[in-house]
Amino acid sequence: MKKLITYQIDSFTKEKFKGNPAGVVVNADGLNDYQMQQIARELNNSETAFLFHSDSADCDGVIRYFTPNTEVPICGHATIAAMYAKAIEEKLDSCILRFKTKIGILPFEIIKENEDYQILMTQGNFELSDIFDTTITQKMITALGLQKSDLDERCPIQIASTGHSKVMIGIKSREKLNTLSPSYNDLAQLSKEINCNGYFVFTFDSNDQDILTYGRMFAPAIGINEDPVTGNANGPLGGYLVQNNLVNFKNNEFEFNGKQGEKIDRLGVIKVKVSIEDNQPTLIQIKGDAVIVFRAEIEI
Repeated sequence: MKKLITYQIDSFTKEKFKGNPAGVVVNADGLNDYQMQQIARELNNSETAFLFHSDSADCDGVIRYFTPNTEVPICGHATIAAMYAKAIEEKLDSCILRFKTKIGILPFEIIKENEDYQILMTQGNFELSDIFDTTITQKMITALGLQKSDLDERCPIQIASTGHSKVMIGIKSREKLNTLSPSYNDLAQLSKEINCNGYFVFTFDSNDQDILTYGRMFAPAIGINEDPVTGNANGPLGGYLVQNNLVNFKNNEFEFNGKQGEKIDRLGVIKVKVSIEDNQPTLIQIKGDAVIVFRAEIEI
């Protein structure tokens, strides 16, 4: 029998049952794909992260991510959760760990302060697609339950990615954001057509000077109707805002806080940092808190 040390972590919050929950297995060596998929289905979080010892000299470990029904290449909140669990389990000091993911080796910084930790995740290379044509755009806004008049005309509808792509849809009203009731079946079907599983609807309609955007993220094609607080949406959003000249920045850096999860009572905050060269995003990082909900052992 192998004892798997398993955590449930809420990311992008210090309040239990808020933010985005992720499972973490910190000693996953020896597990096969089927076992990881079964564990992810059992824990039933949007993602569960599995940590393995290094398989090469150029990294400190390997990390893989599973939704309840499929493996995904990278995940923001599950990375925050995994590094937080590892830091707690191993009583780490501040350090940078290089982990091999399906999109390459990425540095994750563990920041120790006051006997607790924050995690800074460097994301993958930023990419931005062409703007969708009117036919696809109409299908998308209809499936989301939006009207053309709801859209923020400054914001082109495009796919943005730092390793796991999301469609960026800017709208005018936070009230509209919180009353959206999408057709999940239609979004899932459209995902096959556009080759992108996630739809991030965001707005600048904020009454808090420390919060630039509020958002909601829908990914029914991979079994996640709504994700509470999404690193792989808010991070690419930063690159999207810079590349489309929607925000001001100085000293070749742009930072903002994005809030998500209001509608489903799982509020969390992501700090996004974009490094810029020649007015183009070159490096995107997200930073977040985390809190342990439980630690358990699974015997298999």
